[in-house]
Amino acid sequence: MVFSSTIFLFAFLPLVLALYFLVPGHAAKNVLLLAVSLLFYAWGEPVYVVLMVFSIAANWLFGMVLARTSQHARRRGVLVAALVVDLAVLGFFKYQGFVADNINAIAGSVVVPNLELPLPIGISFFTLQAISYVIDVYRGTCKHQTNVLYLGMYIAMFPQLVAGPIVRYSQIEDQVRNRVVTIDGVAQGLRLFTIGLGKKVLLANVAGTLADSMLAHSAPEIGFLGCASGALAYTFQIYFDFSGYSDMAIGLGRMFGFTYARNFNYPYISSSVTEFWRRWHMSLSSFFRDYIYIPLGGNRVSQGRWMFNIMVVWGLTGVWHGAAWNFVLWGLYYGIILMCEKLFLLKVLERLPRAVRHIYTIVVFVLGWVLFSVVGLENVGQWLAGLFGAYGFTGTSSAWELMSWSYASLLPVFIVAATPVVPWLRMKIEAWVAFDTARGLDPAPQKGNEFVPPCAICLPEGADIRRSRIAGVVGALADVALVVVFVLSAASVVSSSYNPFIYFQF
Repeated sequence: MVFSSTIFLFAFLPLVLALYFLVPGHAAKNVLLLAVSLLFYAWGEPVYVVLMVFSIAANWLFGMVLARTSQHARRRGVLVAALVVDLAVLGFFKYQGFVADNINAIAGSVVVPNLELPLPIGISFFTLQAISYVIDVYRGTCKHQTNVLYLGMYIAMFPQLVAGPIVRYSQIEDQVRNRVVTIDGVAQGLRLFTIGLGKKVLLANVAGTLADSMLAHSAPEIGFLGCASGALAYTFQIYFDFSGYSDMAIGLGRMFGFTYARNFNYPYISSSVTEFWRRWHMSLSSFFRDYIYIPLGGNRVSQGRWMFNIMVVWGLTGVWHGAAWNFVLWGLYYGIILMCEKLFLLKVLERLPRAVRHIYTIVVFVLGWVLFSVVGLENVGQWLAGLFGAYGFTGTSSAWELMSWSYASLLPVFIVAATPVVPWLRMKIEAWVAFDTARGLDPAPQKGNEFVPPCAICLPEGADIRRSRIAGVVGALADVALVVVFVLSAASVVSSSYNPFIYFQF
C-alpha cells in the first residue's frame, strides 16, 4: 500500500483517523498506531511482518539490557551485538544476491546461490531507526523505552515506514507520551499531505513517464537529446517523488500529533554540492554524519584520515541506496567531489557569480542521477558519453520519435515547483502585514527543522487589520487551490495505473 493509492486515500487513512480520534488516551492511541502500522506493512508483504516484529523485539531487548548494564565493556558489547543483528538482517535481505553474483562471477561458477529474495519494503529506513535508538540509549541521548509496544509504534509507524524521513527516537521521545493533537495541527498536516500528494502524482509521475521512456533505450539509440531529456526528467522525478513522499509522511505525522523534522529544503537551488547535501534527504545525511562520520573522527584528524573518513561515509551511502555497482560509484563520485570542495573548490566557487556556481551544481547532480538511474556500468558509460555528444543529437532515432519535445511546456512548471517561490511569497505577505521590510529575504533557510506549510500565513499579534484581512483571503484562496490539487491528484490516482515509487527499491 502506498500513500498515492485509492485504498489508502479513501479507506485506510479516513478509517485510521476516525479510530484515532475516537480512542481515548495516549496509551490506546499508541497501540492503535502500532496495530494499523503492522496492517499497513502486511498489506503488501504479510510474511515480512515477522521480520518487523523481530526487529522491534530485538531492539527493545537490547535497549533494556543497556539500561540495566553499567559496566562500560559490557555496554559496548551489547551495542556491538545490536549492530551485528540489525546489520545482518539488512545485509542478508538487501545484499545477498549482489554478493552471491559477484562471488560467482569471480569464481567462474555458482559457488554461492542467489536466493533472489524480495526486498522487504522500507527495511533500510526502519533498520536505521532501530540502530539510532540503540546507539542513543547507549550514549544516554534518550532513555530506554520500557514498553515494547511503544517502541514498536516508533519503529513501525506507517507514515515514515516506507521511505522516511529517518526519525530518531530522541527526536520524538517526549511526543510518544505527551503529544497534543489539535485541529490546527490536523489542518497543517492535511495541507502538507496534499502538497506531497500533488508533487508525487501530478509532477513526479509525469516526469517519470519521460524518464522511463528514455531509460528503456541505450544511449546510441537516443543520442544527446534523449540522454539529456531523460536525465533531466529523472532529476525532477526523483525530487518530486521522494520529497513529495516525505511531505506526505510529515503531514501524516502532524495529523497524529507528531512533529517530524523536514527532509528536503529545496536542494536544487544550491550553489555547491556541499550545500546540496545539506538540503537533500537531510535525515539520512545527518544520520551518517552523527553515527559514522563523527565516530570515525570527522575532520578532527589528519588530512589523510579525514579523506579516508569521507570516502568511507560516501561509499556506505552509495551501498545503502542499492545493491549494485552503479550505486557504489555514485557514492564515491560524491565523496570525491565533496572532498575537493572542502580542500580547495569552495574557495574557487566563492569568487564566481552565483549563477555560475548554480550551473556547476546542477551539472554535478544531474550527472550524479545518471549514475543513480542507469543500470549497468557499461550503460552508464554510454549515457555519459551520449550527454557529451558522442552519438550525435538524436542517435539512431529522430526528434519526432523521441517525443521529448512534447514535455517542453512542463519544464517551467517543474522548475518553479522545485524552487521556494511559494514560501517566498508567504514571507513577503507576512512582512507586508507586519510593515516589516526586512523580512522574507531568505525563502529557504538552511537552519531550523520547523516545516511551515507553504500555504499557512503566520500573522503577528497587533498586525494591521486591513492587511490581515487581505492576507486571510490569500490564505483561504491557497487552501482552495490545495483542494483543487487534491481533487486532481485523486482523479489521477483513480484513472491511471502508472504510479511508480522510486524509493521502494531502497
